[in-house]
Amino acid sequence: MPHLIPLALLLGLLAGPAPAADLSPDAYGFPLSNPFEATIAGTPPDLRPELPGDDEISQGDYSLLLRPEREYKLPANFWAVKKLRYRLATQDGPAPLIFIIAGTGAHYASGNMELLKKVFYQGGFHVVQLSSPTSYDFMAAASRFATPGISAEDADDLYRVMQAVMANHPQLDVTGYHLTGYSLGGLHAAFVSHLDEQRRHFNFQRVLMINPPVNLYTSVTNLDRLVQTQVADIRDAASFYERMFEKLTHYFQHKGSLDMSAALLFDFQQSQQRLSDEEMAMLIGASFRFSAADIVFTSDLINRRGLITPPGYPIDEGTEITPFFRRALLCDFDCYMAEQLVPMWRKRFDGGSLPQLVNAVSLYALEDYLRNSDKVAVMHNADDIILGPGDLGFLRRTFGSRLTLYPRGGHCGNMNYRVNTQAMLDFMRP
Repeated sequence: MPHLIPLALLLGLLAGPAPAADLSPDAYGFPLSNPFEATIAGTPPDLRPELPGDDEISQGDYSLLLRPEREYKLPANFWAVKKLRYRLATQDGPAPLIFIIAGTGAHYASGNMELLKKVFYQGGFHVVQLSSPTSYDFMAAASRFATPGISAEDADDLYRVMQAVMANHPQLDVTGYHLTGYSLGGLHAAFVSHLDEQRRHFNFQRVLMINPPVNLYTSVTNLDRLVQTQVADIRDAASFYERMFEKLTHYFQHKGSLDMSAALLFDFQQSQQRLSDEEMAMLIGASFRFSAADIVFTSDLINRRGLITPPGYPIDEGTEITPFFRRALLCDFDCYMAEQLVPMWRKRFDGGSLPQLVNAVSLYALEDYLRNSDKVAVMHNADDIILGPGDLGFLRRTFGSRLTLYPRGGHCGNMNYRVNTQAMLDFMRP
């Protein structure tokens, strides 16, 4: 059984530097002071921007065949991801284009991606939505090594995808290129921008990183620790999920209907069934663990490493994969690094020690570039649960006035706050 971490200690581990005084909570106006609650519930509905509906956007989903060799190597039940899909929203005439990179494990059409699409489309941009290199669809259809975590290589895969997207739409009238990403996608945006300085295919005019990890290892360790949070009267994970189900059931009975609208979690937290800090922490950690399990399972299967799925084990559309996914759930990010990422890094790139890898995949590796590139900016939250000691200091030293630091919002919980969305647009179209 893993060691259970008391919440008081957990908060101390995650807090990092004290909140900056750049913008006071009163002046900012975001109402959720609890970073766990902000991360889960997001912005109250009446504080969100007015955005266009899907029927007001000219958009479509497209696909690219980038790894044809995997059409035959992947199991039959991977048919849906043998081609990489993406979403493109287009303006009526000439316009700048912005690429949006998803966060850990996220699909190109996930909620945060749709939010950012609408923000920038309303602001006059063509918009391309790309799945994260850590998503199973990107790993299967676009990643050369299907072992995400080496940021420069993930950025190279993304760059190839971006080039292929533009080749797929030669008639699109683009007046300039921009780039953004949230969470891990923010870190990837920095590495893609750095790569573009060498290859000069896009010459990005503006690059915005939203709530990126600074030290990638610190961020994933923080999230992994949340799974081990001590919850009162909870014996094990099964009991925890039973408690969650019971609270949701009572909530929906009181409401009289099953309402899964965007306002659900915020409204739920105002009810008597609200989650405790410990329950919210464990829920966030559990969500990350499922994303990590997807990476562990997919990387092992595509590369035939035999760590999760036995070598030669036949997998087709009728194969029950639940036992293998359960095994993947037991492998946290440290396990993934030790069993898949580090061995691949050492074999393919003549890699060295674990500290060298940690430095190479984090923003530290780009410090000089980021310090001297006026087109790259960061928006972050002082209470973001993925930050560790020294991270905010690094951002201040490196970005100076190009760092917008909000006093609260947790991890990406204020992305749909209208103050934030307006600031995103203001940066992209100075």
